[in-house]
Amino acid sequence: MTETLRADALDLARILRPGDHIVWGQACGEPTTLVEALIAQRAGLGGVSAFAGTSFSGLLTPDIADHVAISSMGAIGALRTLARAGVLGIVPCHVGQIAALIEGGIIGCDVAFVQVSPANADGNHSYGLINDYVQAAVARARVVVAEVNDQVPFTACDALLPRARIDYLVEVSRPPVEVKPAPIGAEDLAIATHAAAYIGDGSVIQIGIGAVPDAITRLIGDRRDLGVHSGMIGDGLVDLVEAGVVTNALKPFETGISVTGALIGTRRLYDFADRNPAVGLRSSALTHADAVLTAIPRLVTINSAVEVDLTGQVNAEQTGASYIGGTGGQVDYVRAGARSPGGRSIIALPATAAGGKASRIVPALSGPVTTARSEADVIVTEYGAAELKGRTLAERARRLVAIAHPDFREELDRAAFEIARRGY
Repeated sequence: MTETLRADALDLARILRPGDHIVWGQACGEPTTLVEALIAQRAGLGGVSAFAGTSFSGLLTPDIADHVAISSMGAIGALRTLARAGVLGIVPCHVGQIAALIEGGIIGCDVAFVQVSPANADGNHSYGLINDYVQAAVARARVVVAEVNDQVPFTACDALLPRARIDYLVEVSRPPVEVKPAPIGAEDLAIATHAAAYIGDGSVIQIGIGAVPDAITRLIGDRRDLGVHSGMIGDGLVDLVEAGVVTNALKPFETGISVTGALIGTRRLYDFADRNPAVGLRSSALTHADAVLTAIPRLVTINSAVEVDLTGQVNAEQTGASYIGGTGGQVDYVRAGARSPGGRSIIALPATAAGGKASRIVPALSGPVTTARSEADVIVTEYGAAELKGRTLAERARRLVAIAHPDFREELDRAAFEIARRGY
């Protein structure tokens, strides 16, 4: 039976057991009232742990590690601060793997914290802004605590949360987390221009959030009948739909629907998605599944990176000793875009880092290999696009040098020469 609690009377010691593992909704679906209560009451809970995929709320700071052990798939958003402090446990995995890891008990989930919309007439709640691995957490958890927020949209999810599955319900009214569009600079626009050239009429796009993705959405306003199948979408979707650019009319399934696992944006996006059947929030079993993705023709995927080496290996996680990114859904979508009939897979990144003092096209990676060179298709910087699929290592090196910053090309040329000299 569901117990309704007031937010100011929420006593987590009644709900949690010492040693419990918590999984909560990530990104803009973070249940901020529940997380605030956990932080405030953490000293009396006997030591618990939590898995947080990403966080943009600013609530998670290194000091909470005294009583709450936080783990994640990467240092994305505010989690980067925890990583720098050495108090974030990194689980290297793809977004598409997390639900299975929860289902199998590998990522522990004794308690699920979820933020949901108010119930419909049948007593079922929408997962609102995040629907990737949340359903797996709800299914696995001993206890489900739902933050029912009347400012969360009722979105078209592939499953709803029945009131009967909620053990503790906390009603709140507060703005959900928002991620505002990033300022777009000349460099971002140049990168986006090269990437957008690969998006033709009828393409189905996977794109993230940030300055380059936002710039791309501005550049493809003349395309027709685009589709969307993406792990996340931002405010740019609204512009494309309202301009008649995104129709999803040519997709072989989920026709007419922009499919995503997460809404990461502002109130404009949330209001657009509210009770809108043309925006489908789906679990990662659909958004990231290989069998689903490879069945989409003309799929163009666009992802970012920390650095790329001269053979096409991609590091999207770490620079030196600093963990600043994550595996995310990159590999799932890189592989799918490169194999889709008429599709492409693009890794887009600035040519330099550290204020222009370091090249992001490098002889050898300084961090882990997120995407193998065997999966690489197109690498884009502000200096152009290097098409790598089907090319020898020596040819890849030559092409990547050509899109590096001119200040570093001489040094990279020497490394490329060594690759060619070895006969690769």
